[in-house]
Amino acid sequence: MADALKYLPESYYTRYLSEGAKSRKPSPIRGLFPLEATPGVLSLLAGKPNEETFPFTSMNFAVRSPLDHSVDIPITLSPAQLAKGLQYSETGGIPALCAWLNAFQERVHGRKAHGEGWRLSVGSGSQDLIYKACTALIDPGDSMLVETPCYAGVIPIFQGLHANMVEVDADAHGIKSSTLRTILENWPQDKPKPKVLYTVPYGGNPTGMTASLERRKEVLELARIHEFIILEGKSFEFFSAKLRTDLTVPDDPYYFLYYGDHPRYPSYFELEQQEPEVGRVLRFDSFSKILSAGIRIGFVSGPAPLVQAIDMHTASANLQTASLTQVIVAALLEKWGFETFITHTEYVSAFYRRRRDVYNAAMEKYLTGLAEWDSPEAGMFFWFKLKIKEGEEDSESVIRTKAFEKGVIALPGTSFIPLGAKTAFVRASFSIIKEEDIEESVRRLRDAILEARKEAGVV
Repeated sequence: MADALKYLPESYYTRYLSEGAKSRKPSPIRGLFPLEATPGVLSLLAGKPNEETFPFTSMNFAVRSPLDHSVDIPITLSPAQLAKGLQYSETGGIPALCAWLNAFQERVHGRKAHGEGWRLSVGSGSQDLIYKACTALIDPGDSMLVETPCYAGVIPIFQGLHANMVEVDADAHGIKSSTLRTILENWPQDKPKPKVLYTVPYGGNPTGMTASLERRKEVLELARIHEFIILEGKSFEFFSAKLRTDLTVPDDPYYFLYYGDHPRYPSYFELEQQEPEVGRVLRFDSFSKILSAGIRIGFVSGPAPLVQAIDMHTASANLQTASLTQVIVAALLEKWGFETFITHTEYVSAFYRRRRDVYNAAMEKYLTGLAEWDSPEAGMFFWFKLKIKEGEEDSESVIRTKAFEKGVIALPGTSFIPLGAKTAFVRASFSIIKEEDIEESVRRLRDAILEARKEAGVV
């Protein structure tokens, strides 16, 4: 029997919590919810509406079979499931869904739900949980390390918290751990070191790049030496079982969106088991890219005191994630089981790989010599650098004006630079555009680039 993992004590995390998190009090009502389940207790506790007043009497839906896409699988919520879905429920997630996710995290990342100092909590998408985690960890003026380029959706969170964002460059192999080491080893002695690092190790948005195993290990080592928490951001990569010989331990929205040819590297959440102790990773997962973007179900896994701080925020902000969507997802996952769920993620991964290949072929046909790019290994974006004129580092006008005038729109790279510096990069999404329109969209981008080059005096 393997030795139990050593984990950091609860008291260790007090210094990481923001003043707001420290001052937040438990909900006087929700804190007592578990007592309602005590046998023989008559509850006059919560102001829950009586379920007899709800008009819903049954609910059923169908899902496409991952094994045969021509077959629909009917799923009917039981009376108990429907009752659970129509009522207020636990702040951190309904038990049925949490149980499935706990078991899944053990199968995927080898992390046991008991005895390792971590737990998970369900949120209204990973964005909801990232916001609450950052609010729990960051005070105005606190320094934080941010992988650059960075997912545009989290930058306003960091700005709104008045964090001092410290950019750490990333390239085709993920975050540059050597740059991170240099930043930390030369940190001013009279200034508190950063509490957190935000990074997306699989299929980073916007780059689509995946961090190498060597860099992941170096980042974990630096987290231990310099004592910061890794926010393993916005995950759920799509994964192929063919990359693993042991399906019982398969290997972030983008963890299960991995379709590269290299072996899947362990997540930070899994890899930290090789450290002297665990407890420096908060991992965010989402079903948005796997089941439905609108269902708004994500979950966070990490040190229990930090997840508890997130739950306390939820209890005072929005009480909980919608019970009904949780019940629907739980019913689907229980119907499928682990292996069928993995089969579905393999289908999604193959879908986006095919889209990637079609888009890459169009890029090679129309943008060779006009742009530079690395083909992504995960996700749904191309991140490419425009070649307008030597020294020209601004894609803004080309994309916002010329490209739009040509009938195509993408996102200028400035949106992904935390401190807003100019960049020649552009992010193009290939997820929902029809395959037959991909080539035309890239041809229009080429026309916009050629016009910009002509105006700049480049033949």
